[in-house]
Amino acid sequence: MFLVLVLVLCVLGVAWVVVGVHALLLGRMPGKRLPRLVRQPRLWGAGALLVLASAGSPSLFAVAVGLMALGHVMKSR
Repeated sequence: MFLVLVLVLCVLGVAWVVVGVHALLLGRMPGKRLPRLVRQPRLWGAGALLVLASAGSPSLFAVAVGLMALGHVMKSR
C-alpha cells in the first residue's frame, strides 16, 4: 500500500513539473480550464516549480505559494 502511495505521488509530481515548465517557458496554460483561471502563467509556472524545490524549506514554500497566487490574480498589461 505504501508503494502505491509513493508511485501516485511521483506521478503527480511529474505532472506538476510538466505543467509548471509548460507555463514558464511558453507563457500559457495547457487545457481548457487552466487558461481561464491563471492570468499570469509565467509567474504561476515559477511558483509551481518552486513548490517541488522547497521540499524542506517552509519559507521557500511560502514564496512559491505567493508566486502561484500572484499568477492567479495579477492582470496582464
